[in-house]
Amino acid sequence: MTIGRYVALGLLLCSATGMNPALAQDEYVAAARAYVEQNVVPFLSEAVVVDAINAQNAKFAGLQQADIDALDQKWRAEVEAADKPMIDETLSSPLSKFLIERREASEGVITELFVTDGKGLNVGQSDPTSDYWQGDEAKWQKSFQAGPGAIFVDEVEKDESTQQLQTQVSATIVDPKTGAAIGAVTVGLNVDGL
Repeated sequence: MTIGRYVALGLLLCSATGMNPALAQDEYVAAARAYVEQNVVPFLSEAVVVDAINAQNAKFAGLQQADIDALDQKWRAEVEAADKPMIDETLSSPLSKFLIERREASEGVITELFVTDGKGLNVGQSDPTSDYWQGDEAKWQKSFQAGPGAIFVDEVEKDESTQQLQTQVSATIVDPKTGAAIGAVTVGLNVDGL
């Protein structure tokens, strides 16, 4: 039985019995963090990732909050629309294709991957997100804003569509040439697969 199965079982038992889930939580946090450090962080310095973030950071350098909100609203409207030019452009980028390949290569452990820029705006993703701006969410604030080396493991939640226990792990992306934080990645993980 994998650590993920023990953690999933422990979380379910704690939930069902009212026991303190701290031990199970510590185990899943450690397992999720280790997985991302070993399997995701190494590819974050590849040119396809760094170049895409740097290009978007330059393109959006002058955006104000009203501009960010307008982009986010446009994205949200496209999520439910038949015509999705903004979403389609993002999903067809070289970075998104790279992230899709990484998700598929994980054999079901990674459920989604998305990369954001220095403002918390989507740069690339394996699957469409419900919003374009992640900068107002803990996953971006506790990774990118915490600086180089930061990794944030969110709580385990049961995905209603898949019935799987999942967590999101976010990590700061650093430009290997400058050592500066340029963006962040969020990785959805199937806890049972860890």
